[in-house]
Amino acid sequence: MTAETAGVVVIGWPQLLLAVGFVVVAGVISMRLSLGLEKDLAIATVRTYLQLFALGLVLRWVFDIDSAWLVIGLLLLMTAAAARIVVKRAPDAPRGLWGSSLVSMALTGFIITFSVTGLVVQVEPWYRAQYVIPIAGMVLGNSMTGIALALERTFADLESRADELITLVALGATPWEAAAPSVRKALAAALIPTINSMAAAGIVFIPGMMTGQILAGADPLAATGYQVVVMLMVAAATALGSVMVVMLTYRRRFSDEGVYLDKGIRGGE
Repeated sequence: MTAETAGVVVIGWPQLLLAVGFVVVAGVISMRLSLGLEKDLAIATVRTYLQLFALGLVLRWVFDIDSAWLVIGLLLLMTAAAARIVVKRAPDAPRGLWGSSLVSMALTGFIITFSVTGLVVQVEPWYRAQYVIPIAGMVLGNSMTGIALALERTFADLESRADELITLVALGATPWEAAAPSVRKALAAALIPTINSMAAAGIVFIPGMMTGQILAGADPLAATGYQVVVMLMVAAATALGSVMVVMLTYRRRFSDEGVYLDKGIRGGE
């Protein structure tokens, strides 16, 4: 039997262990089709349990203390981790882009998060961890995918257009004029998943935050309001973060004189 607390059905350890069966099914499929993913699935499952329960303990501690400095410190830690993941997902990008990614993620995360908590939700005090941390996590987690995609697509497209870029620069084009088509294509690609999610929300699927609030006993219409805000803030964060990270980094493929650095003349890569 599952316990119920304040309208929420509490999932205990027996149910959590039973849920492992879902991964076992995926593992059996992997074995039967010789996909070789059984070890990865097992490791990912263990990490999911450990990381999420560790997060739950940390958040309980943070919520109890509710300190502005602690909240800001945790946000910076989350942002640094997100920036590292963004850089790792862009193998064609130059080295040393962690700083630019960190700046983009930090500005995006802080601007969007505190705009939502301060102007929309109107949280008091402004650093209230119960609201700031989850909203920042949604902003960073959801925009991170789009930002990583924008960064990866930009440098992959620049790489594929190397001969064209060399010619354009030789004919007098500035780095921006030469790189602009790749940048625009990458930014459009970064926003497509977010736009698709917005278009399908409420028809194809029930978004995560709305689902969580409904399971917690909230009125569906009240949950809808929060979910609308979340989806719009994610769209803004993805657009802002993608533009910032690309504009801060695309110039790294050009020399100080504006010459495109093809593979043969790059140093340190």
